[in-house]
Amino acid sequence: VQLQASGGGLVQPGRSLRLSCAASGRPFSGYNMGWFRQAPGKEREYVGAIAWSDGSAYYADSMKGRFTISRDNTKNTVYLQMNSVKSEDTAVYYCAADLREVGGRVLADYWGQGTLVTVSS
Repeated sequence: VQLQASGGGLVQPGRSLRLSCAASGRPFSGYNMGWFRQAPGKEREYVGAIAWSDGSAYYADSMKGRFTISRDNTKNTVYLQMNSVKSEDTAVYYCAADLREVGGRVLADYWGQGTLVTVSS
């Protein structure tokens, strides 16, 4: 699976931004998809995931409320809607496929290249 993330850029605090991740190379359906982010000087952290079977979305506790993950299987695309963004949301955002939880950590087998989101006035 090849993943191409897009939609990042400069956004003002309090505004919204939607990231997209287009998958190619293998059938999109069947994979749990998700998003991670890595802020400058910090480790990569899990944002959330969406199941392929029923579209149920799951989020890290710290991401609940402002972020929404959705997917369109007809377009082989998963989205991350970010609302009321804050400066601390500044990070490179990565989409990933084939997620699983191991020992309390969320891992993924396939990664996109990342898209930079900068929240600043």
